[in-house]
Amino acid sequence: MTILGRAFPATATVNDAGHLSIGGCDALELAHEFGTPLYVFDEATLRGITSAFQGAFAERYPASEVVYACKAFINVPLARLLAAYGLGFDVVSGGEASVLRAAGVSPERVYFHGNNKSPEELREAVEWGIGHIVVDGLSELALLNTEAARAGVVQPIMLRVSPGVDPHTHHHTTTGILDSKFGIPIETGQAEEAVRQAVAAPNLDLQGLHFHLGSPIFELEPYSRAIGVTMAFASRMREEGLEMKRFSPGGGFAIAYTEADDPPSPAAYAEVICAAVKQGCQDYALPEPELVIEPGRAIAGPAGVALYTVGAIKDVPGVRTYVSVDGGMGDNIRPALYDATYVAVVADRALAPATETLTVAGKYCESGDILVRDAKLAPVSAGDTIAIPASGAYAPSMASAYNMNGRPAIVLVRDGEATLLRRRESYADLIAADAV
Repeated sequence: MTILGRAFPATATVNDAGHLSIGGCDALELAHEFGTPLYVFDEATLRGITSAFQGAFAERYPASEVVYACKAFINVPLARLLAAYGLGFDVVSGGEASVLRAAGVSPERVYFHGNNKSPEELREAVEWGIGHIVVDGLSELALLNTEAARAGVVQPIMLRVSPGVDPHTHHHTTTGILDSKFGIPIETGQAEEAVRQAVAAPNLDLQGLHFHLGSPIFELEPYSRAIGVTMAFASRMREEGLEMKRFSPGGGFAIAYTEADDPPSPAAYAEVICAAVKQGCQDYALPEPELVIEPGRAIAGPAGVALYTVGAIKDVPGVRTYVSVDGGMGDNIRPALYDATYVAVVADRALAPATETLTVAGKYCESGDILVRDAKLAPVSAGDTIAIPASGAYAPSMASAYNMNGRPAIVLVRDGEATLLRRRESYADLIAADAV
């Protein structure tokens, strides 16, 4: 935990000027150099969390692989950095796969997920030589078998099954229950039929099973319960030809967005998941498969801090004071979409007492464009810099050009140096694809 609280990156501190510092870089200087809104990623936090997941699982289950879920956020320089850490990747679109191709990532280290992959996406993935395609429905099996036959290859696959376990998270991010667009349900018999079809498909090589319960998951028990259900299913499917060489319980690992959040550590997740896999294999006399773990949010989220500049301040006496900043739902839609809760700090006076209750509002033309409601902050003036931690996952990847505002710049900080990961979008960028 940093002196600023558990939601901030590992290197976050307060410098002699009283300013927030990340990775040895003064937040106000970063805002001045690169402009705001600005997303700042701390390299030490990215590396440290990656190492913690890799070490925790390798210690308890040597045949394990940690792959980064690109939907949390990915671009070419970040992909190269994470690949250098030894991570594999999972993607959910042809676009994410194209980023990895441009970054020079080995296709064998990539898993392709998604509930409605297009024929073009499957064709591109097969031709690239992607390591595994995680099939999410019966219709996809036939489509993929055709594309693999056209390419003259036998494509390794996994089946995404739905174990029917509720992880008790937001209903928009719950994916392992029966009533979900994701996964092939076990309890309806459809997963059994999928195994039969996959085994019979001449151009598919069924390597194992995958499930994903949702995110962010603060509880450990749903993992062990879902693993038990899936292992029992795998045992029944041996007579249908399933040899489970590979198994993934997905990711969905939680992070601290506020001081009230207390997520399990990587070691705690590893302890429960690895024990459940070993117990399931022992109970059903299954050989232990390779274990694939998919943290995305848990790696990128804690490493990212969003910086904004304060503009208009509106005081409604007896009701609320709105502090408007130069970003909002266009760069972080999570509060509007999920009722996500964040904390904020006045980066200019990072250790000043939080004596005010203020609502940090965005600049977008929506009443729901609120970043932090009833934030506890030091007194704020126009021109101040507001920092919101735990912003590295889903905020930049779900960013939009709503109201024709460009997406913000992103920098990586390390040892007092800042490197641009993505430049700010210009007006010209916003109209570049328009037909004229």
